[in-house]
Amino acid sequence: MKSGVGIFGLPAAIGLLLGAAYALTADSAPAKEKNDMKDWRTLTPEETRVIVDKGTERPFSGKYEEFNLNGVYTCRRCGAALYRSTDKFNSGCGWPAFDDAIPGAVKQQPDADGRRTEILCAHCGGHLGHVFTGEKLTSSDVRHCVNSVSMDFVPAAGLDGHFKKAVFAGGCFWGVEYYLQQAKGVIRATSGYTGGNTENPTYQEVCTGRTGHLEAVEVLFDPRETSYEELLKLFFEIHDPTQADGQGPDLGGQYHSAVFYFDDAQKATAEKLIGQLKAKGYNAATVLRPATKFYPAEGYHQDYYFKSGKQPYCHAPVKRFD
Repeated sequence: MKSGVGIFGLPAAIGLLLGAAYALTADSAPAKEKNDMKDWRTLTPEETRVIVDKGTERPFSGKYEEFNLNGVYTCRRCGAALYRSTDKFNSGCGWPAFDDAIPGAVKQQPDADGRRTEILCAHCGGHLGHVFTGEKLTSSDVRHCVNSVSMDFVPAAGLDGHFKKAVFAGGCFWGVEYYLQQAKGVIRATSGYTGGNTENPTYQEVCTGRTGHLEAVEVLFDPRETSYEELLKLFFEIHDPTQADGQGPDLGGQYHSAVFYFDDAQKATAEKLIGQLKAKGYNAATVLRPATKFYPAEGYHQDYYFKSGKQPYCHAPVKRFD
């Protein structure tokens, strides 16, 4: 898993479309899937050959085969986020190669040839390529071999405008980040500081309690693959929202439970879920605050548990919603 400050799903409910059968399939699909299909891009004949008819582009011919900019690769047909640039590597195979995918973004199934494993966009079912293991090319020992024609690219500078954000505070940001960055549809989870008045605070300054900042995690997510409500439910289930003086053994103002909302819709969703918790008997202490400037924490705080190989000491999933 590579996320954090460095650049860096709805499961597939839509069957594969076969060429001219699109209209017939759309007519028989549920309403939500029809709406999704309306947002699908019109494909060129070559894109149709690969994405719909499961073809393969010529090796060393794709525009992303030797492409190394920072950003996120998305599905050419539906626009769903698929891969981070930090997971791309040069395999020498002639096609773009990735050793990880955004959680829940890609599904696998046996290929029609009976030998390989096909990879598809989990949101629209578009053909991406094949996945291989056992080659020892990276530490993950996985190679997603993807057709360039199956993808688009969103550069780092355009990510905030292309996807959605959420900010949660629930104790030490290491544990909150650990669970959120593994959630379906999450492109990036960044530990940082927010809610206070000090500009560009350091960890040492935040720990004094005088900056007003909380340790928090900023989440960049793809609304095609998950929802704010699903992420918020996860947040309420990975920390104790009833603890008012911190989280676990971490006590102090910077460890309080809070949701920083970007708009009225996020605020209303948080209020709804807090109401559900209270109806279940939880004395929720989580506060709701408008989102303010978020300051990424120092590099050694990012991806802490993945780098250290340890497990969160004050966060653990507890089922609180049906």
